[in-house]
Amino acid sequence: MTVKAIGAYAGDKPLEPMDISRRPVGPHDVGIEIAFCGVCHSDIHQVRSEWAGTLYPCVPGHEIVGRVSAVGAHVTSHKVGDLVGVGCIVNSCKRCDDCSDGLENYCDHMVGTYNGPTPDAPGHTLGGYSQQIVVHERYVLRISHPEDQLAAVAPLLCAGITTYSPLRHWNVGPGHKVGVVGIGGLGHMGIKLANAMGAHEVVVSRNADEMAVHAKSLDFILNTVAAPHDLDAFFALLKRDGTMTLVGAPATPHPSPEVFSLIMKRRSLAGSMIGGIPETQEMLNFCAKHGIVADIEMIRADGINEAYERMLKGDVKYRFVIETASLAA
Repeated sequence: MTVKAIGAYAGDKPLEPMDISRRPVGPHDVGIEIAFCGVCHSDIHQVRSEWAGTLYPCVPGHEIVGRVSAVGAHVTSHKVGDLVGVGCIVNSCKRCDDCSDGLENYCDHMVGTYNGPTPDAPGHTLGGYSQQIVVHERYVLRISHPEDQLAAVAPLLCAGITTYSPLRHWNVGPGHKVGVVGIGGLGHMGIKLANAMGAHEVVVSRNADEMAVHAKSLDFILNTVAAPHDLDAFFALLKRDGTMTLVGAPATPHPSPEVFSLIMKRRSLAGSMIGGIPETQEMLNFCAKHGIVADIEMIRADGINEAYERMLKGDVKYRFVIETASLAA
């Protein structure tokens, strides 16, 4: 099946319209008519070969929402017409301890929604900047938000789970004081989710006086910044036994933190990567219950290159979402 998409043929080339192939819907597959796809900073890193190993043509997009258009003969979890989403994962080994624990995101053989190995043409996965996608049922998620919120749900499939997972893992809850570094696509979701979990108060890291007031007061810091920066200023905000978790992935490393910032208060520096399929479904259900969606700006597919440049300038509040119907125009 040939569908329209937008992607890049090289790291130094702009994204452009292209035709791509999708496999037939197999016995355990779900065919999805994509309605909207969020635009993640990771898309830029990958498209422009800022992370090693980009395969071309590259069709980005792992914040996918739409409606089921077909199901395989053995599919029981979804039916035609359902509102569904696909995040960053479309396959894994399904057998290792990580997969058995519902943490497919840590499987050594996890296949990303784009730029991952697949027997489908052209030999690597092609993502959601496209009209349709075919995905194994295990990696398709149910959406229970109202349909008129569907576009704003799309970023939950990456930005939402990337921030939800560490907040849940480090048991953020009522009475906790949480700092969020970087109020962008990830950070604004972190604020909404932490608040819904019962945490309170946000510290603005650009304000040195406010930072000083909050020294040794935070239980947890969610650091979403995807560029190298000094981490030590933020460690000073943590209580004894506090943790700062990094979820932003810069193209070049952060400066090494001062070890005494950690050992003098038994502080921890950690990392977290999206979430497994069960936790992503949990996140979507939590967001539907609490009325949480992303703050978005809708764009046409032909506006993607301008959107990338605006993202690099921080000129979006807080997530671009492609209306994929515009691919047919």
